[in-house]
Amino acid sequence: MEIIKFNGYTETEKSEIAVKHLLSKAEQAVGIPENHIHITDEALHAIISDYTSEGGVRGLKKRLDTLCRTAAVKLVSGDENELIIEKDKLREYLDMHPIHHEVTSDNNRPGIVTGLAWTQAGGDILYIETLFTKGSGKTIITGQLGDVMKESVQIAVSLVKSMYPDKAELFDKNDLHIHVPDGAVPKDGPSAGITLTTALSSLVSGQSVDPHLAMTGEVSLRGVVSPIGGLPEKLMAAKRAGVNKVFIPEENRDDLADVADEVKSSLTIIPVANVKDVLAQALVF
Repeated sequence: MEIIKFNGYTETEKSEIAVKHLLSKAEQAVGIPENHIHITDEALHAIISDYTSEGGVRGLKKRLDTLCRTAAVKLVSGDENELIIEKDKLREYLDMHPIHHEVTSDNNRPGIVTGLAWTQAGGDILYIETLFTKGSGKTIITGQLGDVMKESVQIAVSLVKSMYPDKAELFDKNDLHIHVPDGAVPKDGPSAGITLTTALSSLVSGQSVDPHLAMTGEVSLRGVVSPIGGLPEKLMAAKRAGVNKVFIPEENRDDLADVADEVKSSLTIIPVANVKDVLAQALVF
């Protein structure tokens, strides 16, 4: 047997599938005649991005089935022959709260950087937050990080200490707190290496990083940026979150062939081989 991996659909592809296939089947299943309900483009986009979290369209099918069942009841119990479903009416039809997705903020203080993560449901952005507090040189790690990610933290701390020897006193006379939000969600993997290194470099240098800049890549003690997995999903998440520039490992350049053109056209994607290449471009905001 051979395992064949499929990339998730983009929002445009999901929208096309919904319009051409899923919606008509959902209408037929509950007996709604053609052209009796109209979902606006904005509402359909909201269903895809705010009411589902998946690489495929199974959840989207369920949402459209639910919407059509509710619409059928309204049609037979009301005076209207047609329904126009707009974005602000979706909770009335779907009877659920929209999913919260992280989006980029307008500004970051030094020590905060946007990373990219892969999940079973696709990709998402991941903030790395760092802070110095008065103490004795301890490193505090919070956010339910796995062993591999904790090792990435140790590598990033050692690397930043070696790159900024004049800042050694900061690490000696303060406690370093590193936090990855959404503490209830377990996180692991090495791909946050350059994000951690950039966040710590931003903290010790006092230079902010553009919140619309994101990055992914494993980093070694030599500062080499190593390849990661899940690149298409991560870039789709970056596009959805409002990111406009992404650093990826140089060795993942060939993987860009698997990324949808609409995603690549909306992002400035910069392959990097060394963490110094990242810092030279990131710490200028």
